[in-house]
Amino acid sequence: MAASSNSSLSGSSVSSDAEEYQPPIWKSYLYQLQQEAPRPKRIVCPGEVENRPKYYGREFHGIISREKADELLGGVEGAYILRESQRQPGCYTLALRFGNQTLNYRLFYDGKHFVGEKRFESIHDLVTDGLITLYIETKASEYISKMTTNPIYEHIGYATLLREKVSRRLSRSKNESRKASVTNEEHTAVEKISSLVRRAALTHNDNHFNYEKTHNFKVHTFRGPHWCEYCANFMWGLIAQGVRCSDCGLNVHKQCSKHVPNDCQPDLKRIKKVYCCDLTTLVKAHNTQRPMVVDICIREIEARGLKSEGLYRVSGFTEHIEDVKMAFDRDGEKADISASIYPDINIITGALKLYFRDLPIPVITYDTYSKFIEAAKISNADERLEAVHEVLMLLPPAHYETLRYLMIHLKKVTMNEKDNFMNAENLGIVFGPTLMRPPEDSTLTTLHDMRYQKLIVQILIENEDVLF
Repeated sequence: MAASSNSSLSGSSVSSDAEEYQPPIWKSYLYQLQQEAPRPKRIVCPGEVENRPKYYGREFHGIISREKADELLGGVEGAYILRESQRQPGCYTLALRFGNQTLNYRLFYDGKHFVGEKRFESIHDLVTDGLITLYIETKASEYISKMTTNPIYEHIGYATLLREKVSRRLSRSKNESRKASVTNEEHTAVEKISSLVRRAALTHNDNHFNYEKTHNFKVHTFRGPHWCEYCANFMWGLIAQGVRCSDCGLNVHKQCSKHVPNDCQPDLKRIKKVYCCDLTTLVKAHNTQRPMVVDICIREIEARGLKSEGLYRVSGFTEHIEDVKMAFDRDGEKADISASIYPDINIITGALKLYFRDLPIPVITYDTYSKFIEAAKISNADERLEAVHEVLMLLPPAHYETLRYLMIHLKKVTMNEKDNFMNAENLGIVFGPTLMRPPEDSTLTTLHDMRYQKLIVQILIENEDVLF
């Protein structure tokens, strides 16, 4: 492990092309400390222990005192045993020698071994990780506390050098992906670009819609040495060394994740579907102003359905609507929803309404829901309109743009009321609960708020030219 990592730590110069890119700035201090950390030394019990739990090995010594455990460890750094508590039979303790003292940890098992948040397949792995953490936090506590003070993430010196070249490559790859003849070499080149370089390139891409998006960090176990893409320091430990953004792939320390700006640039290959995907995540991944399903469905509806009686009120066949959903999830912007495939326009309106209902965060977000409801309760029409406008400004940009585009479309629907019999009030009844849901999953709240939900959508449609 040391040999392969040392080669990546060498200060090679930045290559002239993205394929040969090797980051020259990773800091090796914490990696070196991990290599120096004491190794676990299991102290085996010489005899067979009665009633030994089946998930413990010969390191289990039965019911013994702390003093006896200390004696068995013999002052050897990294030595450990397991014992059953004298005071609390049935409770188990890990006794570990570190820093010239014996440390005792309450030990648990639920299919995996743990003393804290991390869970391990074996006691050996638990002790190895514990010794690494203890050693690094003892030797480098001040260093660790200052890791976030001068992050590479803010200025990204090495990424800046590659920005133009990577941006051109990404742009070229995007254009050629629409053609059948994209070579494997080009795909490989793009995949080799780290998430940090990719973020820098996309941030400065003229075609990029710069909506703010928080990272979707989740605890991650990295195989082999990994370095934090925020502070450039080694991510120490055996498992759960840090967190990874499941949308863009950014890898950082857990403590560094609190300082990372809300600038997630989702990677399309990580987005598995269109429906049920966070709205901002989807538009950033596809580099569009609005979700492509909204644009495509509305174009189709306006092309052949504005005069259809009961538009949006009449339901299409559920199975066919599910077919449209699967087509978008499978084919994205290439999904075919033309009249030759789906002659009933109500299938397309049903698919659009389903998209909005399936959003994990509604178009009118949970954060703004109560403010919209309060605005709807204002009796004075001018004051109510002003209040609605103020709350609209609180929506995330991608949500605001999607709502604006939808309201322009629904206004066109009402302009054909003599044919489709759908006015703003009727559309408010349909779209109220579709576009806004209370944060708490309460049937009573939903029923109580339905008239206000309807009124909000009605106001948005009737005043779309003023409010947006």
